[in-house]
Amino acid sequence: FFLFLESSFLLGNAQIVDWPVVYSNDGFCKLSGYHRADVMQKSSTCSFMYGELTDKKTIEKVRQTFDNYESNCFEVLLYKKNRTPVWFYMQIAPIRNEHEKVVLFLCTFKDITLFKQPIEDDSTKGWTKFARLTRALTNSRSVLQQLTPMNKTEVVHKHSRLAEVLQLGSDILPQYKQEAPKTPPHIILHYCAFKTTWDWVILILTFYTAIMVPYNVSFKTKQNNIAWLVLDSVVDVIFLVDIVLNFHTTFVGPGGEVISDPKLIRMNYLKTWFVIDLLSCLPYDIINAFENVDEVSFFFFLSTGISSLFSSLKVVRLLRLGRVARKLDHYLEYGAAVLVLLVCVFGLVAHWLACIWYSIGDYEVIDEVTNTIQIDSWLYQLALSIGTPYRYNTSAGIWEGGPSKDSLYVSSLYFTMTSLTTIGFGNIAPTTDVEKMFSVAMMMVG
Repeated sequence: FFLFLESSFLLGNAQIVDWPVVYSNDGFCKLSGYHRADVMQKSSTCSFMYGELTDKKTIEKVRQTFDNYESNCFEVLLYKKNRTPVWFYMQIAPIRNEHEKVVLFLCTFKDITLFKQPIEDDSTKGWTKFARLTRALTNSRSVLQQLTPMNKTEVVHKHSRLAEVLQLGSDILPQYKQEAPKTPPHIILHYCAFKTTWDWVILILTFYTAIMVPYNVSFKTKQNNIAWLVLDSVVDVIFLVDIVLNFHTTFVGPGGEVISDPKLIRMNYLKTWFVIDLLSCLPYDIINAFENVDEVSFFFFLSTGISSLFSSLKVVRLLRLGRVARKLDHYLEYGAAVLVLLVCVFGLVAHWLACIWYSIGDYEVIDEVTNTIQIDSWLYQLALSIGTPYRYNTSAGIWEGGPSKDSLYVSSLYFTMTSLTTIGFGNIAPTTDVEKMFSVAMMMVG
């Protein structure tokens, strides 16, 4: 792709008779003298540039290459718009879709007139072949490398779809990734095997965070549960390590070059994702653990003040989903990946809404001011229907009983799924004003 930006090329539709041009870049327009509008819908064989000196056998070979959907290269004499004859090195390569069907032809062009015998016309009189060759080599020492024919086996080789999605195969990387630029010892290439594997680990942990953080905040599963605290602390450490790695990982600049300068890498990361990554990695669980410290009145006062605050701030971890957004462009070209992505997004949204739905019921089921049960709450109605009613403990002065947390989550997810896809079945229904407003918003999302 980055080579095409510096060269001249055409894209032709392989599904229509005579393979009309669907795109031409600025390089081809400058090389041929034609405007883009003049070239569009003309044949990709460049028959509109043929002239009296164009070799008939070459014309036939070009057409056979298009007919057989092959890749090939030719030295052909074509005419610019002002009818000036020019020798071109023409490369033809078919482009296949995910079903291995040729849908486009890519035709690239290089001006090799300086390497050919002088063409006898007014604009070239006085030039010898030696003079042309000397001038060409003086202007660009890389011309010979650019004119190297492509290997046909590389064009027709079928890459592993799994390797292409995971981006682990070196043979499917673009050329700028194959050239392995020289980097300082502490700088990691962003496309090396280690970084690719690490990115997949971060991606999996991100989805874990997106699922577990809302669940833990809503259902309060971490109270007196050291295992959850340790697990999330390990995840936080991994994300902190990822921040450090991002300060030492190359990135692709605006011109397609690999940036390996440490100072530029740090500035780029600080300007883009550093703040979001840092906010998502703060140890909210460890800070929130102080809510159980009540031996000293000061700590008790402090913990009650920050407990609810940091319970809410845990949701900031969902900012880690920004990491997923950075990788979506790699997978949107695959139909199956898009379908899986849509299903995952739907399930994730339903999960989040289920957590909110339970939180509303849990907040309204018991009136803390009067310490009475609200019989119109959906949690109270569910408890009666499944035979696990709430009961009042007179000795402790608190309400006990009710459905288990597993049953509550399944019921909440069932209600959000039915509300998002249909209008629900009525066995779990909103009764309070807040529940009805949330249900209306949920159906609008659906």
